[in-house]
Amino acid sequence: MKAFYVNDFVLPLPPDHRFPMSKYSGVYERVKEAGIADLCVPTAATDVQILRCHSEHYLRRVENGHLTDAEIRRIGFPWSTLMVERCKRSSGATIAAGYAALTDGVAVNLAGGTHHACSDHGEGFCVFNDAAITARELQTCAGIERVLIVDCDVHQGNGTAQITHNDPTIFTFSIHGEKNFPHRKFPSDLDIGLSDGTSDDDYLMYLEEGLRRAIFLSNPDFAVYISGADPFIGDKLGKLHLTKEGLAKRDRLVMTMLREANLPVAVAMGGGYAPNITDIVDIHFQTVLIASQFAQT
Repeated sequence: MKAFYVNDFVLPLPPDHRFPMSKYSGVYERVKEAGIADLCVPTAATDVQILRCHSEHYLRRVENGHLTDAEIRRIGFPWSTLMVERCKRSSGATIAAGYAALTDGVAVNLAGGTHHACSDHGEGFCVFNDAAITARELQTCAGIERVLIVDCDVHQGNGTAQITHNDPTIFTFSIHGEKNFPHRKFPSDLDIGLSDGTSDDDYLMYLEEGLRRAIFLSNPDFAVYISGADPFIGDKLGKLHLTKEGLAKRDRLVMTMLREANLPVAVAMGGGYAPNITDIVDIHFQTVLIASQFAQT
């Protein structure tokens, strides 16, 4: 299996910033040490690829540093040329995982899952929407007709839903905390909003029912899976109560059902905000480990 490492550019974040950038290098080191995947450095997504999902006006303003202070606050971290490069490479990594999955069955981006990025703005630590960009790249250049995006990040995938609104070839399924960010949710093709405190058994029941319905309704040729470490009980932005064991069961359930549907799968990591970075790395690593077990040998 191939895993695509996004270069860990150092962003000028304040010490108390909520986004734990060091999780990326931690996951990379764990995957490298375990030897469970071929690690590759991705190229950046091109303008052509990004513009299938984002407006040119937005892309140019991001590239040239012309976002307003309010727009930068909405994204959640400061603008820099390194930030732009990293965000383009993060989308490029999910694209690369998509192409690799056509051969390997499964491939992983060790970052990505930037599902709050909308066609004309970013928010919630998301600048470009890698899942939507990958879906349209594979449809345009790899003969894929219908894509299912399975979003298990604890926050609803409003940007993905907005970008693909009224596109019958891309089906968005989001299972998330109903009372969590974003407070104004753009409806997915299928949303399952969970109550605060939902734990392993109930979560897995709702996920299985929703995923079975999403596969039936979308009849997909390909899947993008945004896993997310933030449904974890210890996550400071999550509000759900899944254990690490429950999250491993989640990953196995998703991968098993997608494999039974004969779908190649590109996996992206999504969010994770536990105070202990090791917890986030553990959860993301077990996603990669489980995904590797479903790759073609």
